[in-house]
Amino acid sequence: VQLVESGGGLVQAGDSLRLSCAASGRSFRTDVMGWYRQVIGKQREWVATITRAGGGDSMDYAESVKGRFTISRDNGQSTAHLQMNNLKPQDTAVYFCNAKGMEFAPVRRYDSWGQGTQVTVSS
Repeated sequence: VQLVESGGGLVQAGDSLRLSCAASGRSFRTDVMGWYRQVIGKQREWVATITRAGGGDSMDYAESVKGRFTISRDNGQSTAHLQMNNLKPQDTAVYFCNAKGMEFAPVRRYDSWGQGTQVTVSS
Protein backbone atom coordinates (compact mmCIF):
# COMPACT_ATOMS: atom_id res chain seq x y z
CA VAL A 1 0.00 0.00 0.00
CA GLN A 2 1.42 3.39 -0.99
CA LEU A 3 0.74 6.62 0.86
CA VAL A 4 1.02 10.14 -0.52
CA GLU A 5 0.75 13.19 1.73
CA SER A 6 -0.18 16.69 0.62
CA GLY A 7 -1.12 20.03 2.13
CA GLY A 8 2.02 21.16 3.92
CA GLY A 9 3.37 24.66 3.63
CA LEU A 10 4.58 27.82 5.33
CA VAL A 11 2.11 29.66 7.55
CA GLN A 12 2.12 32.14 10.40
CA ALA A 13 1.36 31.35 14.01
CA GLY A 14 -2.39 31.10 14.54
CA ASP A 15 -3.09 30.01 10.98
CA SER A 16 -4.56 26.69 9.85
CA LEU A 17 -3.47 23.94 7.47
CA ARG A 18 -5.12 20.74 6.32
CA LEU A 19 -2.95 17.74 5.50
CA SER A 20 -4.22 14.84 3.44
CA CYS A 21 -2.95 11.29 3.06
CA ALA A 22 -4.16 9.14 0.17
CA ALA A 23 -3.65 5.38 0.31
CA SER A 24 -3.56 3.30 -2.85
CA GLY A 25 -3.02 -0.33 -3.76
CA ARG A 26 -4.63 -3.31 -5.41
CA SER A 27 -6.92 -4.65 -2.72
CA PHE A 28 -6.60 -3.55 0.85
CA ARG A 29 -8.30 -2.40 4.00
CA THR A 30 -7.00 0.31 6.32
CA ASP A 31 -7.54 -0.37 10.01
CA VAL A 32 -5.48 2.46 11.48
CA MET A 33 -4.29 5.70 9.93
CA GLY A 34 -2.11 8.11 11.80
CA TRP A 35 0.05 11.18 11.61
CA TYR A 36 3.52 11.56 13.03
CA ARG A 37 5.98 14.42 12.87
CA GLN A 38 9.72 14.77 13.04
CA VAL A 39 12.14 17.61 13.50
CA ILE A 40 15.68 17.12 12.20
CA GLY A 41 17.82 15.67 14.94
CA LYS A 42 14.86 14.47 17.01
CA GLN A 43 12.83 11.28 17.18
CA ARG A 44 9.63 10.90 15.22
CA GLU A 45 6.67 11.93 17.40
CA TRP A 46 3.14 10.57 17.29
CA VAL A 47 0.49 13.22 16.60
CA ALA A 48 -2.88 11.56 16.03
CA THR A 49 -4.50 8.27 15.09
CA ILE A 50 -7.86 7.23 13.71
CA THR A 51 -8.82 3.60 14.23
CA ARG A 52 -11.57 1.58 12.60
CA ALA A 53 -14.06 0.47 15.24
CA GLY A 54 -17.36 -1.38 15.18
CA GLY A 55 -19.56 1.59 15.98
CA GLY A 56 -17.48 4.17 14.17
CA ASP A 57 -13.91 5.45 14.08
CA SER A 58 -11.98 6.17 17.27
CA MET A 59 -9.63 9.19 17.35
CA ASP A 60 -6.67 9.78 19.66
CA TYR A 61 -4.37 12.76 19.96
CA ALA A 62 -1.07 13.70 21.53
CA GLU A 63 -1.50 16.13 24.41
CA SER A 64 0.44 18.80 22.55
CA VAL A 65 -2.16 18.98 19.76
CA LYS A 66 -5.39 18.14 21.58
CA GLY A 67 -8.05 20.77 20.95
CA ARG A 68 -6.18 22.19 17.95
CA PHE A 69 -5.82 19.25 15.53
CA THR A 70 -8.56 17.00 14.18
CA ILE A 71 -7.99 13.72 12.36
CA SER A 72 -10.65 12.33 10.04
CA ARG A 73 -11.00 10.12 7.02
CA ASP A 74 -13.34 9.94 4.08
CA ASN A 75 -16.22 7.53 3.61
CA GLY A 76 -14.07 5.22 1.47
CA GLN A 77 -11.58 5.21 4.35
CA SER A 78 -8.56 5.34 2.06
CA THR A 79 -7.82 9.03 2.62
CA ALA A 80 -7.08 10.58 5.99
CA HIS A 81 -6.93 14.26 6.84
CA LEU A 82 -5.34 16.26 9.62
CA GLN A 83 -6.95 19.64 10.19
CA MET A 84 -4.47 21.78 12.10
CA ASN A 85 -5.78 24.98 13.67
CA ASN A 86 -4.09 27.63 15.79
CA LEU A 87 -0.68 26.48 14.61
CA LYS A 88 2.34 27.28 16.74
CA PRO A 89 6.03 27.56 15.81
CA GLN A 90 6.66 24.36 17.79
CA ASP A 91 4.40 22.52 15.32
CA THR A 92 7.07 23.01 12.66
CA ALA A 93 8.18 19.58 11.43
CA VAL A 94 7.96 17.10 8.60
CA TYR A 95 4.60 15.34 8.95
CA PHE A 96 4.37 11.69 7.99
CA CYS A 97 1.29 9.60 7.36
CA ASN A 98 1.15 5.97 8.51
CA ALA A 99 -1.38 3.30 7.67
CA LYS A 100 -1.81 -0.22 8.95
CA GLY A 101 -4.23 -2.84 7.77
CA MET A 102 -4.68 -5.84 5.54
CA GLU A 103 -3.86 -6.53 1.90
CA PHE A 104 -5.87 -9.26 0.14
CA ALA A 105 -3.79 -10.19 -2.93
CA PRO A 106 -1.91 -11.90 -1.35
CA VAL A 107 -3.34 -11.81 2.14
CA ARG A 108 -0.95 -10.09 4.51
CA ARG A 109 -0.79 -7.28 6.98
CA TYR A 110 0.91 -4.03 5.95
CA ASP A 111 2.44 -1.06 7.74
CA SER A 112 3.16 1.77 5.30
CA TRP A 113 4.63 5.26 5.55
CA GLY A 114 4.35 8.27 3.29
CA GLN A 115 7.27 10.40 2.17
CA GLY A 116 6.40 13.29 4.46
CA THR A 117 5.27 16.87 3.97
CA GLN A 118 6.92 19.93 5.51
CA VAL A 119 4.93 22.21 7.79
CA THR A 120 6.63 25.44 8.83
CA VAL A 121 5.01 27.86 11.25
CA SER A 122 6.62 31.27 11.63
CA SER A 123 6.19 33.40 14.73
